[in-house]
Amino acid sequence: MDKIDQIYTDKPFYGRIKVTQELNRVGIKVNHKRVYRLMKLMGIKALVPRKNWNLSKANPNHQIYPYLLKNLVIKKPNQVWGVDITYVKLNRGWLYLTAIMDWYSRYVLSWQLADSLATDFCAETLQMALAINQPKIHNSDQGSQFTSQAYINILKQYPNIQISMDGRGRAFDNIFTERLWRTIKYEEIYLKDYQSPKEARLSVQKYIKFYNQERLHQSLNYQTPAEVYFGKVKLQNH
Repeated sequence: MDKIDQIYTDKPFYGRIKVTQELNRVGIKVNHKRVYRLMKLMGIKALVPRKNWNLSKANPNHQIYPYLLKNLVIKKPNQVWGVDITYVKLNRGWLYLTAIMDWYSRYVLSWQLADSLATDFCAETLQMALAINQPKIHNSDQGSQFTSQAYINILKQYPNIQISMDGRGRAFDNIFTERLWRTIKYEEIYLKDYQSPKEARLSVQKYIKFYNQERLHQSLNYQTPAEVYFGKVKLQNH
């Protein structure tokens, strides 16, 4: 499952057939039916414009909000926040990581690891971020965690926040958060073999602190997310 996750993170447009071929090329002999079962268990499928699996599944009874970010130029911190969920492999089992990121600065405002996809850990992550600041637009996918009354009601307590949701099957609407997952996985998760949830939390906590406060980003003119978010530098032509 680790190798499938690596292939998917690197090439999220690959379906089960291409993932199977990649595995076979590196000496992991497996058929596409087993890859299909594992990908379904992990909640991943090729990112194409159609209904797809993902970790945050839609609930047809929940209200869906329009996507507000088309052609939007993001010019400052707290203009747009994005939230998403990804999968973190343990030595035995897995956890789910959710994070809220400011899209302008790439600063991770809050995050949590949980052993289930229950709504409460996403709602708690949102409350943690809102204790720091509040965005003009909050963007998510249409997963049930983010369309639930518990989550939406928190946002509605802030009348200045506009709620935006990606189109179905369009994970690239949330491209900045997708890039965050890729960075965390290649620089932290794939390099470790977490033996317990506690070990995973401590290690991810250390990495996200590094990511926010020390990691230089080319897209930020080689400044850190914290420097840009808290206004220590001003980006040019961003």
